Amino acid sequence: MTYKLKFLSRENQINRILKTQKRNKSKIAILFYSKWDSVSQSLLSDLEHADSLNGELSGKINLYLINSFQMPHSFVIFKTQKVPHLVILNGDKVTSIDYLPLVCKELGV
Repeated sequence: MTYKLKFLSRENQINRILKTQKRNKSKIAILFYSKWDSVSQSLLSDLEHADSLNGELSGKINLYLINSFQMPHSFVIFKTQKVPHLVILNGDKVTSIDYLPLVCKELGV
């Protein structure tokens, strides 16, 4: 599965995205990470490297990246307590993954 990376920096961006997803039932993914967590930074680096190799048009699903410094209140939406934390929204189904090997497997890293 390939993802198109999109960094978010404001709380209202995620609220707008979630409202749109709820309306049109599209598939999106959200990755919560921390700038101070070495595992998160390594995963982010691998994702950016893979994204640059695949090119802009190859990503099929939007992967929204949210960090704990810029958007701490967004972590409450999906009860994120551990990073990296991947949330996949597909229609009405919500999948929450915080076990690192499963996060890496799902992201293809």
